[in-house]
Amino acid sequence: MKKSHISVLAISILVLFFSFRQFEQNRVIPNSSFGIGERVDYRVHYGFINAAEAKVEIAKSVSIINNRPCFKVNVTGRTVGAFDLISRVRDTWRSYIDTSAILPHVFERQIQENRYRKDEKIVFNHAKDQAVSSVKNETKTYNVPNDIHDIISGYFFLRTLDFEKIAEGAIIEVPTFFGGDVYKLRVRYVGKDVIKTKFGKARVIRLNPLMPNNKFFKDEGSMRLWVSDDSNKIPLKVQVDLAIGSLEMDVKSYKGLRKDITWF
Repeated sequence: MKKSHISVLAISILVLFFSFRQFEQNRVIPNSSFGIGERVDYRVHYGFINAAEAKVEIAKSVSIINNRPCFKVNVTGRTVGAFDLISRVRDTWRSYIDTSAILPHVFERQIQENRYRKDEKIVFNHAKDQAVSSVKNETKTYNVPNDIHDIISGYFFLRTLDFEKIAEGAIIEVPTFFGGDVYKLRVRYVGKDVIKTKFGKARVIRLNPLMPNNKFFKDEGSMRLWVSDDSNKIPLKVQVDLAIGSLEMDVKSYKGLRKDITWF
Protein backbone atom coordinates (compact mmCIF):
# COMPACT_ATOMS: atom_id res chain seq x y z
CA MET A 1 0.00 0.00 0.00
CA LYS A 2 1.35 3.46 -0.87
CA LYS A 3 2.39 5.78 1.94
CA SER A 4 -0.26 8.34 0.92
CA HIS A 5 -2.94 5.65 1.12
CA ILE A 6 -1.75 4.69 4.59
CA SER A 7 -1.97 8.34 5.71
CA VAL A 8 -5.49 8.68 4.36
CA LEU A 9 -6.51 5.42 6.07
CA ALA A 10 -4.99 6.54 9.39
CA ILE A 11 -6.74 9.91 9.22
CA SER A 12 -10.02 8.19 8.36
CA ILE A 13 -9.69 5.87 11.38
CA LEU A 14 -8.92 8.82 13.67
CA VAL A 15 -11.92 10.78 12.35
CA LEU A 16 -14.15 7.73 12.84
CA PHE A 17 -12.77 7.20 16.37
CA PHE A 18 -13.34 10.78 17.46
CA SER A 19 -16.78 10.76 15.85
CA PHE A 20 -17.74 7.83 18.07
CA ARG A 21 -16.16 9.53 21.12
CA GLN A 22 -18.20 12.67 20.41
CA PHE A 23 -21.33 10.53 20.12
CA GLU A 24 -20.56 8.97 23.51
CA GLN A 25 -20.06 12.39 25.08
CA ASN A 26 -23.46 13.46 23.77
CA ARG A 27 -25.21 10.30 24.91
CA VAL A 28 -28.72 10.71 26.22
CA ILE A 29 -29.93 8.51 29.06
CA PRO A 30 -33.74 8.44 29.35
CA ASN A 31 -34.65 9.77 32.79
CA SER A 32 -38.15 9.85 34.21
CA SER A 33 -36.95 9.24 37.78
CA PHE A 34 -35.61 12.53 39.16
CA GLY A 35 -35.38 16.25 38.48
CA ILE A 36 -34.62 19.60 40.06
CA GLY A 37 -36.03 20.31 43.53
CA GLU A 38 -36.08 16.71 44.78
CA ARG A 39 -35.21 16.23 48.45
CA VAL A 40 -35.24 13.08 50.59
CA ASP A 41 -34.34 13.01 54.29
CA TYR A 42 -33.32 9.86 56.17
CA ARG A 43 -33.03 8.69 59.75
CA VAL A 44 -30.10 6.40 60.57
CA HIS A 45 -30.45 4.29 63.68
CA TYR A 46 -28.52 1.63 65.55
CA GLY A 47 -31.29 -0.51 67.01
CA PHE A 48 -33.63 1.96 68.75
CA ILE A 49 -30.92 4.62 69.08
CA ASN A 50 -30.85 7.47 66.58
CA ALA A 51 -27.32 7.63 65.17
CA ALA A 52 -27.37 10.09 62.28
CA GLU A 53 -29.35 12.08 59.76
CA ALA A 54 -28.79 12.15 56.00
CA LYS A 55 -30.19 14.28 53.21
CA VAL A 56 -30.07 13.88 49.42
CA GLU A 57 -31.09 17.05 47.62
CA ILE A 58 -31.13 18.24 44.00
CA ALA A 59 -30.89 22.02 43.67
CA LYS A 60 -33.95 23.89 42.43
CA SER A 61 -32.11 25.23 39.39
CA VAL A 62 -29.78 23.73 36.79
CA SER A 63 -26.05 24.56 36.94
CA ILE A 64 -23.87 25.04 33.87
CA ILE A 65 -20.55 23.18 34.06
CA ASN A 66 -18.26 22.82 31.01
CA ASN A 67 -21.04 24.49 28.99
CA ARG A 68 -23.35 21.61 29.90
CA PRO A 69 -26.56 21.73 32.00
CA CYS A 70 -26.10 19.78 35.23
CA PHE A 71 -28.07 18.68 38.26
CA LYS A 72 -26.36 19.97 41.40
CA VAL A 73 -26.77 17.18 43.96
CA ASN A 74 -25.86 17.63 47.62
CA VAL A 75 -25.59 14.67 50.00
CA THR A 76 -25.09 15.59 53.65
CA GLY A 77 -24.71 13.45 56.75
CA ARG A 78 -24.36 14.27 60.42
CA THR A 79 -24.32 12.28 63.63
CA VAL A 80 -26.91 13.05 66.32
CA GLY A 81 -27.50 12.37 70.01
CA ALA A 82 -25.06 10.10 71.84
CA PHE A 83 -23.30 9.20 68.59
CA ASP A 84 -22.46 12.87 68.10
CA LEU A 85 -20.63 12.86 71.43
CA ILE A 86 -18.66 9.70 70.57
CA SER A 87 -17.84 10.39 66.91
CA ARG A 88 -18.87 13.77 65.50
CA VAL A 89 -19.50 13.72 61.74
CA ARG A 90 -20.40 16.63 59.46
CA ASP A 91 -19.93 15.46 55.86
CA THR A 92 -20.99 17.09 52.60
CA TRP A 93 -20.70 15.38 49.22
CA ARG A 94 -21.61 17.14 45.98
CA SER A 95 -21.85 16.11 42.35
CA TYR A 96 -22.68 18.07 39.22
CA ILE A 97 -24.36 15.52 36.96
CA ASP A 98 -24.99 16.08 33.26
CA THR A 99 -28.76 16.25 32.79
CA SER A 100 -28.64 14.29 29.52
CA ALA A 101 -25.69 11.91 29.82
CA ILE A 102 -26.13 11.30 33.60
CA LEU A 103 -22.36 11.55 33.99
CA PRO A 104 -20.44 13.71 36.50
CA HIS A 105 -18.51 16.81 35.53
CA VAL A 106 -17.40 17.82 39.03
CA PHE A 107 -17.38 15.97 42.35
CA GLU A 108 -16.63 17.60 45.71
CA ARG A 109 -16.47 16.40 49.27
CA GLN A 110 -15.94 18.23 52.54
CA ILE A 111 -15.25 15.76 55.33
CA GLN A 112 -15.37 16.61 59.04
CA GLU A 113 -15.10 13.54 61.22
CA ASN A 114 -13.87 14.33 64.74
CA ARG A 115 -10.55 16.09 64.12
CA TYR A 116 -10.12 14.67 60.64
CA ARG A 117 -10.64 17.12 57.77
CA LYS A 118 -10.47 16.66 54.01
CA ASP A 119 -11.61 18.88 51.15
CA GLU A 120 -11.37 17.41 47.67
CA LYS A 121 -12.51 18.50 44.23
CA ILE A 122 -12.49 16.21 41.20
CA VAL A 123 -12.97 17.52 37.67
CA PHE A 124 -13.87 14.91 35.06
CA ASN A 125 -12.69 15.28 31.47
CA HIS A 126 -14.73 12.66 29.64
CA ALA A 127 -13.22 13.57 26.26
CA LYS A 128 -9.77 12.55 27.54
CA ASP A 129 -10.99 9.91 30.02
CA GLN A 130 -9.29 11.71 32.89
CA ALA A 131 -10.13 12.71 36.44
CA VAL A 132 -8.21 15.61 38.01
CA SER A 133 -8.21 15.55 41.81
CA SER A 134 -7.31 18.61 43.88
CA VAL A 135 -6.64 18.37 47.63
CA LYS A 136 -5.21 21.54 49.23
CA ASN A 137 -2.35 22.57 46.92
CA GLU A 138 -1.82 19.11 45.43
CA THR A 139 -3.29 18.17 42.05
CA LYS A 140 -3.19 14.70 40.49
CA THR A 141 -4.44 13.51 37.13
CA TYR A 142 -5.77 9.96 36.78
CA ASN A 143 -6.61 7.97 33.68
CA VAL A 144 -10.11 6.52 33.99
CA PRO A 145 -12.39 4.31 31.88
CA ASN A 146 -14.92 5.73 29.47
CA ASP A 147 -18.20 6.96 31.03
CA ILE A 148 -16.76 7.00 34.56
CA HIS A 149 -18.96 7.91 37.53
CA ASP A 150 -18.47 9.26 41.01
CA ILE A 151 -20.31 7.58 43.86
CA ILE A 152 -23.25 10.01 43.69
CA SER A 153 -23.75 10.02 39.92
CA GLY A 154 -23.50 6.21 39.93
CA TYR A 155 -26.45 6.06 42.31
CA PHE A 156 -28.51 8.41 40.14
CA PHE A 157 -27.60 6.43 37.01
CA LEU A 158 -28.94 3.27 38.68
CA ARG A 159 -32.24 5.10 39.20
CA THR A 160 -32.66 5.43 35.43
CA LEU A 161 -32.51 1.66 34.81
CA ASP A 162 -35.58 -0.33 33.81
CA PHE A 163 -35.56 -3.27 36.21
CA GLU A 164 -38.35 -4.95 34.27
CA LYS A 165 -35.66 -5.75 31.70
CA ILE A 166 -33.14 -7.06 34.24
CA ALA A 167 -33.19 -10.70 35.35
CA GLU A 168 -33.35 -11.53 39.06
CA GLY A 169 -29.88 -12.30 40.35
CA ALA A 170 -28.17 -10.20 37.67
CA ILE A 171 -25.28 -7.98 38.79
CA ILE A 172 -25.11 -4.43 37.48
CA GLU A 173 -21.63 -2.91 37.25
CA VAL A 174 -20.93 0.83 37.08
CA PRO A 175 -17.32 2.09 36.68
CA THR A 176 -16.66 4.50 39.56
CA PHE A 177 -13.78 6.76 40.60
CA PHE A 178 -13.20 7.46 44.28
CA GLY A 179 -10.19 8.16 46.46
CA GLY A 180 -7.76 7.95 43.56
CA ASP A 181 -8.94 4.48 42.55
CA VAL A 182 -11.20 3.09 39.84
CA TYR A 183 -13.50 0.28 40.86
CA LYS A 184 -16.78 -1.22 39.75
CA LEU A 185 -19.86 -0.31 41.75
CA ARG A 186 -21.55 -3.73 41.77
CA VAL A 187 -25.22 -4.13 42.65
CA ARG A 188 -27.22 -7.37 42.53
CA TYR A 189 -30.90 -7.14 41.57
CA VAL A 190 -32.67 -9.45 44.02
CA GLY A 191 -36.33 -9.03 42.99
CA LYS A 192 -39.57 -7.38 44.12
CA ASP A 193 -41.05 -7.10 47.61
CA VAL A 194 -43.43 -5.13 49.85
CA ILE A 195 -42.19 -3.30 52.96
CA LYS A 196 -43.78 -1.25 55.72
CA THR A 197 -42.68 2.37 56.28
CA LYS A 198 -43.88 5.28 58.43
CA PHE A 199 -46.02 6.37 55.46
CA GLY A 200 -47.61 2.94 54.89
CA LYS A 201 -46.75 -0.10 52.84
CA ALA A 202 -44.94 0.24 49.52
CA ARG A 203 -43.94 -2.00 46.65
CA VAL A 204 -40.18 -2.04 46.33
CA ILE A 205 -37.24 -3.28 44.28
CA ARG A 206 -34.70 -5.21 46.33
CA LEU A 207 -31.04 -4.50 45.63
CA ASN A 208 -27.88 -5.88 47.19
CA PRO A 209 -24.83 -3.60 46.77
CA LEU A 210 -21.78 -5.87 46.91
CA MET A 211 -19.28 -4.45 49.40
CA PRO A 212 -15.51 -4.99 49.25
CA ASN A 213 -14.12 -7.05 52.10
CA ASN A 214 -12.95 -4.90 54.99
CA LYS A 215 -13.02 -4.76 58.78
CA PHE A 216 -16.22 -2.70 58.97
CA PHE A 217 -18.72 -4.90 57.11
CA LYS A 218 -19.71 -8.43 58.00
CA ASP A 219 -19.31 -9.75 54.43
CA GLU A 220 -19.76 -8.87 50.76
CA GLY A 221 -23.56 -8.96 50.99
CA SER A 222 -23.76 -6.87 54.16
CA MET A 223 -25.82 -4.07 52.59
CA ARG A 224 -29.45 -4.45 51.55
CA LEU A 225 -31.39 -1.75 49.78
CA TRP A 226 -35.11 -1.34 49.10
CA VAL A 227 -36.10 1.30 46.52
CA SER A 228 -39.60 2.34 45.49
CA ASP A 229 -40.95 0.18 42.67
CA ASP A 230 -42.07 3.13 40.57
CA SER A 231 -40.46 5.65 38.26
CA ASN A 232 -38.85 7.52 41.20
CA LYS A 233 -36.79 4.58 42.47
CA ILE A 234 -35.83 6.37 45.68
CA PRO A 235 -34.34 4.33 48.54
CA LEU A 236 -36.95 3.74 51.23
CA LYS A 237 -34.89 1.51 53.50
CA VAL A 238 -31.28 0.40 53.92
CA GLN A 239 -29.80 -2.23 56.24
CA VAL A 240 -26.08 -2.67 56.84
CA ASP A 241 -24.59 -5.55 58.81
CA LEU A 242 -21.47 -4.34 60.60
CA ALA A 243 -18.74 -6.32 62.27
CA ILE A 244 -20.66 -5.58 65.48
CA GLY A 245 -24.41 -5.00 65.20
CA SER A 246 -26.21 -3.36 62.30
CA LEU A 247 -27.36 0.04 61.09
CA GLU A 248 -30.67 0.86 59.43
CA MET A 249 -31.68 3.89 57.39
CA ASP A 250 -35.33 4.79 56.78
CA VAL A 251 -36.90 7.60 54.79
CA LYS A 252 -38.07 10.35 57.14
CA SER A 253 -39.50 12.89 54.71
CA TYR A 254 -39.50 13.71 51.03
CA LYS A 255 -40.64 16.36 48.58
CA GLY A 256 -40.26 17.38 44.97
CA LEU A 257 -40.50 13.86 43.54
CA ARG A 258 -41.42 13.64 39.87
CA LYS A 259 -44.25 11.26 40.74
CA ASP A 260 -46.16 10.64 43.97
CA ILE A 261 -45.39 7.35 45.71
CA THR A 262 -48.37 5.03 46.04
CA TRP A 263 -48.75 3.89 49.65
CA PHE A 264 -51.29 1.30 50.78
